[in-house]
Amino acid sequence: MTDLKQRALQIHETLLKVFGEPIWRNPLPAIDELVSTILSQNTNDVNRDRAFEALRKRFPTWEIVRDANETDVIDAIRPAGLGNQKGPRIQQVLRAITKERGALNLDFLAGLPTEEARAWLTKFNGVGPKTAAIVLCFALGIPAFPVDTHVYRVTGRLGLRPERMTLEQAHPHLEAVFPPEAYYAAHLNIIRLGREVCSARKPLCPQCPVKHLCDFKEKTK
Repeated sequence: MTDLKQRALQIHETLLKVFGEPIWRNPLPAIDELVSTILSQNTNDVNRDRAFEALRKRFPTWEIVRDANETDVIDAIRPAGLGNQKGPRIQQVLRAITKERGALNLDFLAGLPTEEARAWLTKFNGVGPKTAAIVLCFALGIPAFPVDTHVYRVTGRLGLRPERMTLEQAHPHLEAVFPPEAYYAAHLNIIRLGREVCSARKPLCPQCPVKHLCDFKEKTK
């Protein structure tokens, strides 16, 4: 694990030199980030943002979203796709949070230990490890390492995780591999690497800034 941590740190530092210090889009309150991340499932950022903006325009508060007619919520988030799943899921989560906390505010999570905050979020149906990690990391400043499809693919090719490790297992594994202070930047820069260079079908290995730390290129020869 020590060698793996050193390798991860080298990759992180190299990507910082090449891509710079990344900045997440305008930070949202935790409850907003939670809804936005649910909308992002199985779609791209553009469609997620379109659906989120349409939802907020039609329903000015989360309380109104929570209590709205299900069909109206589904219609509002149509740009994100899978509205029949995401609409009810969002409303169910908002109702569950209200029932437990009495209000739609997740700021209290910032005062909890990471694992306790993560467990509190993931107990809700539709809130998995990635969604919870995004809320914790980007909305609350709690150290968590989100693993999306790009991060999963790239870290597998780089040898930072076992090849057969599941997406869910990759979250705690990569949190152990990267130092907590690197989670934010490493997550974003690995996503950028996955989108611009290490694509799923035709990775541009000769152009990869961390090819000297990766064995995948050897497998493609």
